[in-house]
Amino acid sequence: MSKTAKIISACTAFIVAVGLGVFAYLSIPKKEDTPVAPEITTAPTTETTEPPVTEPVVLPVYDYVPSENGMTGKAKALLKENKDIAGWIKIEGTDVDYPLLKDPGEIPAGIAYYGGEAYPENEYYLHRALDRSYEFAGSLYMDYRDNFGGIEDEQSENIVIYGHNMANNTMFGSIRRYRQDYDYYKKYPFIQISSNYKDYDYVICACLITGGNWYSDFLYWNLEELDTEDDFNYYMNCVKEKQLFDTGIDVKYGDKLLTLSTCYADEDNSRFCIIARRLRDGESAEDFSTIEMRKKEEPEENTDSEEEQQEQ
Repeated sequence: MSKTAKIISACTAFIVAVGLGVFAYLSIPKKEDTPVAPEITTAPTTETTEPPVTEPVVLPVYDYVPSENGMTGKAKALLKENKDIAGWIKIEGTDVDYPLLKDPGEIPAGIAYYGGEAYPENEYYLHRALDRSYEFAGSLYMDYRDNFGGIEDEQSENIVIYGHNMANNTMFGSIRRYRQDYDYYKKYPFIQISSNYKDYDYVICACLITGGNWYSDFLYWNLEELDTEDDFNYYMNCVKEKQLFDTGIDVKYGDKLLTLSTCYADEDNSRFCIIARRLRDGESAEDFSTIEMRKKEEPEENTDSEEEQQEQ
């Protein structure tokens, strides 16, 4: 190849190489040309979409110890709606026929399950329905300190249940009849209450009106664990002093008690309470004659001589 041809060939190769380089540079995507994934935004929602259930749902147990017979079917169904379910309460002859919740105690802010707000103990269900939505009438709920689980020996001696005195007779509104008409008590003296494990019957032994302030002389809401005979007798003596009428029902240390609490008057923050005891072996809610009554106190025998009596 001549010198001239070599020069031409080299120039041609150089031009081709430069062209390819320019093409490659232009083919590199610039930063602003790179496609960006669109930002995903989620609209706020109040409900969570649950995935389809393909396996049997296994319910968690919340602070309850299974009894010998296990949890009832009703409890399992209700626990799907609210983990604070503690049972069911019904009083024949009244409008009381409701699920029973247990107050969760003090709720700090930020707990999504309870709506994120902070609540002191024994106040969350004052204005909350079973599904935890706002409801002025609230729910019937037991004190956060109560134990109403499957092991009876560990249950609180006194289960305290709170509910509003609603004018339309919902919640505890209809139990006012017991303080208005003694004959009503004689007609409907029993209360049915179920834990998450077992059904129980109670008989009403007293109705009373008392204060609802911290300085009141009978702080019944702080008396759930009546572990000693002195504690139990103190509670029942206070009840006896304030009772509206004497039912004659026998109550003694070892009985399981139930206290229903509702408002009486706003002016003095007073409360109307119904006290009941669990039926003993051999007693039946189908037959009031099986209920053990308190023995009447015999008058003390006067041992003074006839002469001493005359002197008096």
